[in-house]
Amino acid sequence: MIAELKLRALGNSIGAVIPKEALARLNATEGDTLYLTETPDGGFRLTASDPEFAETMAIAEGFMKRYRNALRELAK
Repeated sequence: MIAELKLRALGNSIGAVIPKEALARLNATEGDTLYLTETPDGGFRLTASDPEFAETMAIAEGFMKRYRNALRELAK
């Protein structure tokens, strides 16, 4: 999918108008936060999920898997 974004003035800033179809694919609505990250090839990626949160969760899942028995005992 290729979508054109229209830039518009919003006060002292510039905003991008995202087409309804693109928002549906992102599962985003008005007021949601979107994340723009730079890709290794010099482009950009727009996502609805926080990449830092995903990285933090991966670390936490590894910790929980490694210490599964200790965490089970602590939960008793």
